[in-house]
Amino acid sequence: QVQLVESGGGLVQAGGSLRLSCVASGRTFSTYAMGWFRQAPGKEREFVSVINWLGSSTSYADSVKGRFTISRDNAKNTVILQMNSLKPEDTAVYYCARNWYLGTWPPTSVHEYDYWGQGTQVTVSS
Repeated sequence: QVQLVESGGGLVQAGGSLRLSCVASGRTFSTYAMGWFRQAPGKEREFVSVINWLGSSTSYADSVKGRFTISRDNAKNTVILQMNSLKPEDTAVYYCARNWYLGTWPPTSVHEYDYWGQGTQVTVSS
């Protein structure tokens, strides 16, 4: 059984930064790509970013490109989402997830992920 635990969310003013962490249990963390998604109230869960198993390839949604950076530390079973220049429209619950199915890169569909964390709230005030 895989467990994913996110942390680092909070309330920040527009233009500020937050650093989200996701710690995974299990010995196979380093063999999977890991992604971040977010879900705002009344909206569908949407893709934010993904990193491959080695950390050598990343992809971002257009809405966060240039502001967010994803990274991973396989020795610590951790994936990080550094979020800079935050905007009110970034307000959402942020989830990390394990990519179980790799069709084409990048995997942006929720259906390509099997394990999910409980989410961490990010609120950006204007």
